[in-house]
Amino acid sequence: MSIKEKIPFYDKLVLPYHAGKAAIYGTIYGFPGRKLKVIGVTGTNGKTTTSFMIWKMLNESGRRTGVMTTVGWGVDEIHEQMEHMTTVDCGVLNRRIRKIVEAGAEYLVLELTSHALAQYRALGVPIEIAVMTNVTHEHLDYHKTFENYRDAKRKLFKQAKYGVINADDPSAGYFEEDVDEYVTYGIDYGDLKAEKIKLLPDGVDYKAGDLHIRTQVAGKFNVSNSLAAAAVGKRLGLSNEEIEKGIYALTEVEGRMVTVNEGQEFTAIMDYAHTPDAFEKLLPDMKKATRGKLIVMFGSAGGRRDPSKREPMGEIAGKNADIVILTEEDDRDTPGMEILEQIAKGAREYGKKDDKDLFLILDRPSAILKACQLAGAGDTVLFLGKGNEKTIERAHGADAYYELDEIKKAIKKVKKTAK
Repeated sequence: MSIKEKIPFYDKLVLPYHAGKAAIYGTIYGFPGRKLKVIGVTGTNGKTTTSFMIWKMLNESGRRTGVMTTVGWGVDEIHEQMEHMTTVDCGVLNRRIRKIVEAGAEYLVLELTSHALAQYRALGVPIEIAVMTNVTHEHLDYHKTFENYRDAKRKLFKQAKYGVINADDPSAGYFEEDVDEYVTYGIDYGDLKAEKIKLLPDGVDYKAGDLHIRTQVAGKFNVSNSLAAAAVGKRLGLSNEEIEKGIYALTEVEGRMVTVNEGQEFTAIMDYAHTPDAFEKLLPDMKKATRGKLIVMFGSAGGRRDPSKREPMGEIAGKNADIVILTEEDDRDTPGMEILEQIAKGAREYGKKDDKDLFLILDRPSAILKACQLAGAGDTVLFLGKGNEKTIERAHGADAYYELDEIKKAIKKVKKTAK
């Protein structure tokens, strides 16, 4: 039984506590958010990349801008985000915003999760522009229903002066109701609509009205992410040239579609994708772009995190990948093999066979090594779910862990063995 079930009126007790705490810290630090024009970015997927695109675009145009995301925070120098969360506790949040103000920033791009919005962590931070990337299946362990999850994100728009909304998302209409002024964007629909899309090995290229956007971050989903950034730029009065150059200037986001090259014959890509929607957007495109086999390695978080997404993720991987390798991903106090079996059920429905094209390897470094051993020339290996995170959470607590280091180590070991 969860604490919510044990304590009657849990929400009525806890949510005022969070709001009060946010008000106290806001007072202690002098409500620093009021000294900035804040662009709040929320959604299930794409928040971090969209936030960095906006941050880069504004700074490149001469508008001094801070950023606070899952990956890091800062103005000129990005400080690593060590906390295992996207939107930090309100005390840390206000302290960091004040440092961004002291660094001379005029704008702040703030990534906001449904948890943070439900718990009033950003209380006292006025929102100039609210951005919605998408709303899909995630965090139902906390919100219980999709409607509650969606409505938590809508809180950002209810307090914003202006909205930037993904018209391709089925929930777009709800967000449009919450703000007086807004613009929509999308691939299929929207005021700012992408056309003549070209998916390139190192980015995307498309037209949107009088804009010609080119990115240096790959993946079709980055069409939507960059459209959102462009819409923000339009609202803030940037020229087309400033928008185009600013978006192109972003070369990478830590942990997002990072290509790992250690001289191996196959393509190795590390990404943070950890939801069914992210898999749906990523895997079919990667399958089309791969000459040889597509090998996908991933897991799913434990510790009372949403278990209902596990089987669908297995299904999507089973349908699109040639080989599926399942492993740990912050199992916490949930038995690891229990999680893997739940994912494997979906993969098996698409014909994946154990120890043939489906492997359950609990130890993540061992799973990475296996993926590299199975890969050959022309193959693509996707290492999904951890991205930039610097720890892995197990039953005994958090261990130091960085996916990029483990991938490099595994590739070197395979190359050495092959000699």
